[in-house]
Amino acid sequence: MPRGSQCFGAMKCFPLPVKDKDEGPKTVRSASAPSSTSLSTEQEAGKSDSEFSSQNVSEISRGSRVKISHLTLSPRPAKIQEFTSSELREATKNFSRSLMLGEGGFGGVYRGVLRSADDPSKKIDVAVKQLSQRGLQGHKEWVTEVNVLGVVEHPNLVKLVGYCAEDDDQRIQRMLVYEYMSNRSVLDHLSQRFKRPIPWTKRLRIAQDAARGLAYLHEGMDFQIIFRDFKSSNILLDEQWNAKLSDFGLARLGPSDGVGHVSTAVVGTIGYAAPEYVQTGHLTCKSDIWSFGVFLYELITGRRPIDRSRPSKEQHLLEWVKDHLSDAKKFQLILDPRLEGNYSLKSAQKLAAVANRCLVRNPDARPKMTQVLEILTKIADAAEVQNSAVAHDAPSAPKRHRFAERFIKRCRVRGRRKSKSG
Repeated sequence: MPRGSQCFGAMKCFPLPVKDKDEGPKTVRSASAPSSTSLSTEQEAGKSDSEFSSQNVSEISRGSRVKISHLTLSPRPAKIQEFTSSELREATKNFSRSLMLGEGGFGGVYRGVLRSADDPSKKIDVAVKQLSQRGLQGHKEWVTEVNVLGVVEHPNLVKLVGYCAEDDDQRIQRMLVYEYMSNRSVLDHLSQRFKRPIPWTKRLRIAQDAARGLAYLHEGMDFQIIFRDFKSSNILLDEQWNAKLSDFGLARLGPSDGVGHVSTAVVGTIGYAAPEYVQTGHLTCKSDIWSFGVFLYELITGRRPIDRSRPSKEQHLLEWVKDHLSDAKKFQLILDPRLEGNYSLKSAQKLAAVANRCLVRNPDARPKMTQVLEILTKIADAAEVQNSAVAHDAPSAPKRHRFAERFIKRCRVRGRRKSKSG
């Protein structure tokens, strides 16, 4: 799903290495130039044999117009629809600014309304991503999303409703149509943009949902998909607060049998990218595990991985938290203050322990996503049991009201007695 300024979290693109000048994490792409020459250089220069033996999900021809039928990983499900540009213009009121959900380097994302393919009498809300005219790099990401979301299906992955691919003599039009996620991104709710913070037990369920989606990509299919841009702005929430992974434009197929990694240009978001991937360009699913560990600390602290608005010692999230893990008193200092103490300290410490396992420097020592999911499920279940027990023991609203009335009555009686004795 897209990277935009509101629901999808704006991330600017620039090469690594970078000097930290701007606030917040940024999307980094080592080959962002839109020409076919630069793509050729990225594909050919300095690549190991293992890269050519592993298939790139976003593989495209050197021409600017690529046929959809040549880009599938496997047969596309029949439910993926092909829309005309006129249909999507009508659905979004000609891409009205009033319906814009976000905007990034790829173009804009708009809320729209379409008729259901299953029942034309019903209308469904959708999010339409319109690719800007920035050349092959953006087109390549569009192709990747069609490829990935066209062949995978999981409750914790954003659903691709359809796409639009129209070419004429004047322009190339590329659009993607997703299910509409009414509760926006996790990043939005962790920021000050929303007055009400995500409750602690709900944060644990969001972590569980996100882990379930990643586990499916890594281990749930005959082939492996590496997300490569896992972050809180790419985790969207539906009406029921179910979390779903979005924005697969940077995804890649994992290494083939007998190959330990995929060699690739370094892309992703500063603050989330695994150190070994940044240093070598060697990509494995354990790179996603590192990013997941960073995300868990976001849920715990309510802070972004990099925040230039904070004091110098607190700008890098992982550097800041590591000095607070030695004891419970110090640990409480990093918990999101917007929770106002409404959390289970024990489950927060357990969640931090899971994050630390994901953030081990040696990628081989990091757990698999299925192992992470198993632990998170236990933590979330235990926290909900504890939360329900506390709620059950707490006095109900009527009881609290009676207690208050009795207290006031006693105060009045004492006051009358004092006045008589005086």
